[in-house]
Amino acid sequence: MSKSYIAVLVVVLIAALLGMAVAEDPGYLLIAWRNMSIETSIWVGLAFVLALWLLLALLRALVRLINASSRRVNPWSRRNRSRRASQVTTRGLLEFAEGHWSNSLRLLRRAAPHAEQPLINYLAAARAAHELEDYREADNLLREAYETTPNADVAIAVTQAQLQMARGQLEQALATLTRVRKEHPKHLYALKLMGQLYLRLEDWERLEQLLPELRRHQLYGEADQQALERQVYIALLSQAGQRGQRLPDGEANPVSSVWERLPKPHRQDVALIETYCLQLRASGAEVHAEKTLREALTHSYNDRLVHIYGLVRGADPARQLAAAEQWLPDHPHDATLLLALGRLSLRNSLWGKAREYLEASFASRRDIQTCAELVRLLEHMGEHQASQQMLRQGFALMVNDLPELPQPGKALL
Repeated sequence: MSKSYIAVLVVVLIAALLGMAVAEDPGYLLIAWRNMSIETSIWVGLAFVLALWLLLALLRALVRLINASSRRVNPWSRRNRSRRASQVTTRGLLEFAEGHWSNSLRLLRRAAPHAEQPLINYLAAARAAHELEDYREADNLLREAYETTPNADVAIAVTQAQLQMARGQLEQALATLTRVRKEHPKHLYALKLMGQLYLRLEDWERLEQLLPELRRHQLYGEADQQALERQVYIALLSQAGQRGQRLPDGEANPVSSVWERLPKPHRQDVALIETYCLQLRASGAEVHAEKTLREALTHSYNDRLVHIYGLVRGADPARQLAAAEQWLPDHPHDATLLLALGRLSLRNSLWGKAREYLEASFASRRDIQTCAELVRLLEHMGEHQASQQMLRQGFALMVNDLPELPQPGKALL
């Protein structure tokens, strides 16, 4: 048997029993109030009460339905305002993404008071106002964002710092980020922004202090992190070199002080070794520079370091020349090494050897510096004709990029 058949059978059975009960004893019900009275059977009275209850339930459901419909249809209801604000916010964000700053600002600002999350509206609107270069409006919007959502002070401050940096208001951005870092020292994006700000301010010493933290949190890729560290240390070495040139004799060289606090891997970086030795040379510490270069070149040969090695004056010029000549068998045609050997031979007053090295270097690579060294050497050796010939070759190197133009008289070259 199906369940529906059983249900119908039960209803019929109950109706039959009720019919038998009514027929057997309809009962009597009297309701009297003042001069009014109602007489009926008890079964009719029960049916009337049941009908009244059903009518009240129906009226109650109808009232609820009307109220719900009113909220959906009534344009002034809270639900409808929130829905419209959400639609306008979406349009404003789309305009922002497409770069329509004026439309985006208008829509986001209009929807903000009724939006479920007004912070998003105010922050995006502030950025749109910034793009329109309406900086006062951008600041006002950030202020309204804080008034509506005070617990989002970090997000608002970070946005403010970004806009200040974009405007070039670096000191104001520094004050904003300093406050954020003080109150929220573990905020990583504020840390990254602070690093970018110090870089723009060229505040190398403070940026140096941030480098370990930036590396620990891996806020940059490894290549970018190394490039940043290299840039910072090169700048610090250069600043120290400038200070070292003004120091009186006997005081510690600040260049060496900076070098000593560099992490060990960076003391093997060619660019940093080059900067370090050039600053040592500029501050008069050429002996130290020669030793550093010799040790570095013993471990790894590099043209740039070889070039500087030929410029510095070591404690023992003969030993310095001998050290450089040890690299010649592995690099017999290296023009940079041959130029350095020529200069070191000049420092040792070995005129013939210096000429051989310089001529070999110029034959390997026609370089203006090598030419100038040869011209100066030949002139002092009394070989004026050879000196003039080399001078012409050097002049030809300098005018190589000149266009072909008519000239008066007989050409000199």
